[in-house]
Amino acid sequence: MMTDRALRWPLPKHDYWSTPFAESLLLHLDLGPGLRILDVASGHGIPAFYLAEHVGPTGQVLALDLNQHQVARARAIQGSQLPWLRFDCADMRALPADLPTFDRITGNLSVMFFRPKRVEAVRGLIEHLTPGGQIVLTFPSLGTFASLWQRVDQEMVRRSLPRERARFQEYLAERPSVHEARGWLESQGLERIEAVEYPLEVATGPGHEFLYHPLLRGGFLDDVYESFEDQNLADQFMTGISEEVPRFVPLIAQRCVLSGWAGA
Repeated sequence: MMTDRALRWPLPKHDYWSTPFAESLLLHLDLGPGLRILDVASGHGIPAFYLAEHVGPTGQVLALDLNQHQVARARAIQGSQLPWLRFDCADMRALPADLPTFDRITGNLSVMFFRPKRVEAVRGLIEHLTPGGQIVLTFPSLGTFASLWQRVDQEMVRRSLPRERARFQEYLAERPSVHEARGWLESQGLERIEAVEYPLEVATGPGHEFLYHPLLRGGFLDDVYESFEDQNLADQFMTGISEEVPRFVPLIAQRCVLSGWAGA
């Protein structure tokens, strides 16, 4: 396999979320020339471009994402290069029956999009895995930013916000644990299953830097805001939390890698 130094399509260093998860995915993926790969929740191409370069022109990578804008962006980046890589808009939870099988199925930061029926979504992917093929998925598992969520919960108790706290706990309960994820593959009869977590520290300062951190807002912090019916109260609550960052850092994300092999 070529070294990363020689790659034309390495994982981008400036992406501080997708790339670290993709790096953990690659630690477990058996990758080589000529493989046919289905990459789901492909976004704008991390790690689809990297995968395509490694399988080469004798291989194939089909990258699927439900977001049309992400697919358009990936196609614009690709241009006429890597013609054995194709980006399409499709729902990974309802793959067409005539879709062929693949030697590898990957999904970087994908599991959060499998809701509400995660086991059924995983089963649908495995149905398109060739005998002897491998599936590798990554996601932030239960325990990600646990110190922050503990502080949020304490403050909701202190402020007597039972309804908001109940909604917030529902969001937390939706985040799968590494043990739950392993069970998905075990229930489908896969072999050589691995479910491993790699910690990733996310650095942030207090105040505005925390509230509008690109890896927190538009995702994790929104779970707190959505727990409030009164968004003015939510803003006040989160502003107070943002001033206490030294109390709950370091913020640690758990990069979970879930891997398994279909029987030959």
